[in-house]
Amino acid sequence: MDSFEINKILGALLGTCLVLLAVHIASGAIFAQQAPAKPGYVIEVKQEQQPGQPGPAAAPAEQPIENLLASASIERGQQAAKQCELCHNLGKGQGNKIGPDLYGVVGRKVASEPGFDYSAALKAKGGTWTFDALNPWLTNPRADVPGTLMTFAGISNEHQRAEVIAYLNSNSDNPLPLPKAAQNQPEQNQPAANQAAGNNPPAPPAANGPAPAAPAK
Repeated sequence: MDSFEINKILGALLGTCLVLLAVHIASGAIFAQQAPAKPGYVIEVKQEQQPGQPGPAAAPAEQPIENLLASASIERGQQAAKQCELCHNLGKGQGNKIGPDLYGVVGRKVASEPGFDYSAALKAKGGTWTFDALNPWLTNPRADVPGTLMTFAGISNEHQRAEVIAYLNSNSDNPLPLPKAAQNQPEQNQPAANQAAGNNPPAPPAANGPAPAAPAK
């Protein structure tokens, strides 16, 4: 074998080595891992509330529907109820649309409007459309009655919801009396609360001699 053939073989081997080296360098640049800013592993630790520390703020509780109805505006409720007219008639004797006629709905039996084909879920609900029953229904129908065909998203604002209910109640031949708003704790219970808290006022000094007897009854 002459020197020319040997040089060709050595050149081929050298070229192959150079190609492999280039591929190695390129793959290292493409698939190189980024070094973390801080070495080590991140371990998630659940933070426990320490005694005396305030906890997360709780969502404000909704007011009872009777309290909201006490200050509800029927006029604003009538305006807000216009969204119901996409699927329901509100006037007396207008009949059903996509949804049942809502005239006189407050106090009516659930799923009882003649001529309307209610869903099985609503038929199974039973009961009457009272103020308390309408409140969660108008908040989120599908959460209140799973399986209902009602596609209305609901009224999340509790004050607007109460005004719609007040209007629906007035939209009737025989509107129901609004429930009374919950009263505050009577003042006569305050002494008992003070006694339970240990805030009793000092007892008056005992008078000399026996106490007078109570009159006979």
